[in-house]
Amino acid sequence: MFSKILIANRGEIACRVIKTARRLGIATVAVYSEADANARHVRMADEAVLIGPPAARDSYLRGDVILEAARRTGAQAIHPGYGFLSENDGFAEACEKAGIVFIGPPASAIRAMGSKSAAKALMEKASVPLTPGYHGDNQDPAFLAEQAGHIGYPVLIKASAGGGGKGMRRVDAPADFAAALTSCRREAANAFGNDHVLVEKYVLKPRHIEIQVFGDSFGDCVYLFERDCSVQRRHQKLLEEAPAPGMTAERRAAMGQAAVNAAKAVGYVGAGTVEFIANQDGSFYFMEMNTRLQVEHPVTEMITGLDLVEWQLRVASGERLPLRQEQLAIEGHAIEARIYAEDPDKGFLPSTGRLVHLVPPTDEDHVRVDTGVEQGDEITPYYDPMIAKLIVWGVDRAQALARLRQALAHYRVVGVSNNVDFLARLVAIPSFANAQLDTGLIEREQALLFPPADHVPDDVWLIAALAELLRERRVAAVRAAAAPDPHSPWRRLDGWRLNGRAERQLSLRLRDVQQDVGAVVSTTGYQLTLNGRSVTAQGTSGEGGKLFAQFGDRRIHAVVVVAGERRQVFFEGRSWPLALIDTLHVGGGGEDVEGGLRAPMPGKVVTLVAAVGATVDKGAPLLVLEAMKMEHTITAPRRGVVKGFRVAAGDQVSDGADLVDFEAAE
Repeated sequence: MFSKILIANRGEIACRVIKTARRLGIATVAVYSEADANARHVRMADEAVLIGPPAARDSYLRGDVILEAARRTGAQAIHPGYGFLSENDGFAEACEKAGIVFIGPPASAIRAMGSKSAAKALMEKASVPLTPGYHGDNQDPAFLAEQAGHIGYPVLIKASAGGGGKGMRRVDAPADFAAALTSCRREAANAFGNDHVLVEKYVLKPRHIEIQVFGDSFGDCVYLFERDCSVQRRHQKLLEEAPAPGMTAERRAAMGQAAVNAAKAVGYVGAGTVEFIANQDGSFYFMEMNTRLQVEHPVTEMITGLDLVEWQLRVASGERLPLRQEQLAIEGHAIEARIYAEDPDKGFLPSTGRLVHLVPPTDEDHVRVDTGVEQGDEITPYYDPMIAKLIVWGVDRAQALARLRQALAHYRVVGVSNNVDFLARLVAIPSFANAQLDTGLIEREQALLFPPADHVPDDVWLIAALAELLRERRVAAVRAAAAPDPHSPWRRLDGWRLNGRAERQLSLRLRDVQQDVGAVVSTTGYQLTLNGRSVTAQGTSGEGGKLFAQFGDRRIHAVVVVAGERRQVFFEGRSWPLALIDTLHVGGGGEDVEGGLRAPMPGKVVTLVAAVGATVDKGAPLLVLEAMKMEHTITAPRRGVVKGFRVAAGDQVSDGADLVDFEAAE
């Protein structure tokens, strides 16, 4: 076994590897970019080495710099995690030449599976079933469009060297093929340095089922069962579970054997995942092989009781696989939900900023949180916006689902837009609860997942008002204690007046709805008035924004987190981002301000699509912005004229930057 390893990655996977290595008595070296100088994985490791500026191409993708860090620190092996250099055959070869163990498959296996086209040709020889499509080298756009016609629409254009949903477009009609191909190639070139694509039949209502495989250097290979990863947005997974609902023993054995055949065909060593597209009738097709550990590996660990990172370390150090196929068994059911800094209501656009408040659910025996960030850390525009992975286990799917709902109800994030409330709605809809799964579930269930803004309960406004009154009193007490005369009556907020009573009004807003809560100090607390209803209120606040309140004869628990003017209320499993209005401040014109369309997040301008002076319809593409390794098209908000652009292709823009001078047409 190794005595010291270097982790050539960041985020939750780096933290995960460090945790397992520490348990095995292995010293760890972290690498980090300037943006990650105070990142959690850097704080956890025994040593850390700066490898470059924030951009991944200048840091985490610099194999030469990472190898030098390994040599300098005496690391015997490099764990690549997933993403970055984990599937880079050149880096695996460079490690071998340097006499440093690459904790992953041999370069030949990465190379064989790195091209989706070449991999499919290899799988065809190994009798692994394939999706109908064109996987060849001819990349002429007219030829590819012709092949799409032969295959039959809808088709899927996929980056041959891709992964993680990048460089992938569904095309439903011939007229849309050229634009989708151009966008797909551009995104693939940016993400992988290779714009080669393949075209396949798009399977309607498919399930995405993958098989975890593991091989050793002695030629042995096993499969550790399957994961259902059908619930996706932007071709990226949001929920994963194991075992796959409805999987029969016969189908599991067939898919497992196909996955083992695929791995053995390339002499695979280490952890890998063979991904299949599965029809509702039980038939399945090889999609690709990820020659690395997957983001969703914890659900496999939860149902097998194994540590797959430990297996990686043992196999890479030359040991045999710890168990044989017949010794592996499934126990219970596990589900993983990915917690992202993104805004589901804005097309899942990534969000950046400081995690002002981050409280995951209590880590119990059956609830696990894998994360690379802590409260106070930044979500930057340079890397994937994942905050954490929330994994739960139950004796069966029903119990696991109940635990997931409970855990999401107790997950609190403030400071960035996030998908926690969306996930809570997602796992509650009947189609997911009843395991009616396919990759189009989110699109199909738009009405349930994106309901109109509903009425905010009166209790939420009252909770925010009471929390603010208690906060003001607490702040006043702290200031009084530090003053020269701490007992001065002028520093007390007890509502005393010489004549009459102290009355005030707190104004709160959520989107276009504003509520004014009247407050009068009483002998027992406060008398709050909202919409003509008066209630006696009292309470105490605790650490982390916890509020123990009593309204009349009702006692409730809530959390109210202060972040600038925001008062984020967490109550009964939901959250509301209320804003406290300063009634003495007169603001600007908001959305009525004339001028430019603004960037929804920090990013790089890829291309300007519309022509200056052109009259465009609502929804017409104006420009393309690239952020967090994904492309986002900025479209016209209404019919109008493109008066000019304030940016050029290649420009880096900040969140809220003006992009286009746009004038509405009459």
